[in-house]
Amino acid sequence: MSTIVCSTSPLQRKCSSGASVVAIDNKIEQAMDLVKSHLMYAVREEVEVLKEQIKELIEKNSQLEQENTLLKTLASPEQLAQFQAQLQTGSPPSSSQSQGTTQQPAQPASQGSGPSA
Repeated sequence: MSTIVCSTSPLQRKCSSGASVVAIDNKIEQAMDLVKSHLMYAVREEVEVLKEQIKELIEKNSQLEQENTLLKTLASPEQLAQFQAQLQTGSPPSSSQSQGTTQQPAQPASQGSGPSA
């Protein structure tokens, strides 16, 4: 007959039965390995998603840089100066331009439709 002797002190608990301690340690290790593998899988998936987002952002940035270069070459010096002034004052560059372009086409369209109706 083997007897299990355990001492229960507030600071530590010791059992003389090594088999039960080893079994518990093995189960803890298995659980930790399972958690580790799940975390590694989740991290790998997230890395792949982030790599794809980075790739898309790099492509979008390149496209916008090309568009910016084209717009700079097509803009007149007056337009560039106006744009720089708007950037320095902090006002949005498209606010005054979009209002002006919205009002101008509306007037010819209404005048053109009046006589034909």
